[in-house]
Amino acid sequence: MSLDTATVRRIARLARIGIEENETEGLARELNGIFGWIEQLDEVDVSGVAPMIGTGLATPRMREDVVTDGDRRDDVLSNAPDRVDAFFTVPKVVE
Repeated sequence: MSLDTATVRRIARLARIGIEENETEGLARELNGIFGWIEQLDEVDVSGVAPMIGTGLATPRMREDVVTDGDRRDDVLSNAPDRVDAFFTVPKVVE
C-alpha cells in the first residue's frame, strides 16, 4: 500500500491533526515505511500455530461474589501523611 500526499492530508483531517503543507511528503514516507513493516508480517509462516486466546475465546476465572469490607483500614491509613483516629486529615479549603 502506498499513500500519496492527498491521502495523508485526509488522514490528518480525519484524525484532527494539524499538519503544515510542507510536512505531508515526509509523513507520507514515514507512513509508507510503517506499512512496509506491516506487510512483512505476511511473510511469516503461521501454519500450525494455534491462535492466541482473545477476549471472545477466553473463559474468565470465577470467584465467589462476596461483599467484604476488606478489613484493611489500618493498612490504608498507614499511608496517610496525617490522620486522626480512623480518618484522613486534609488542609481546610473552605472557610
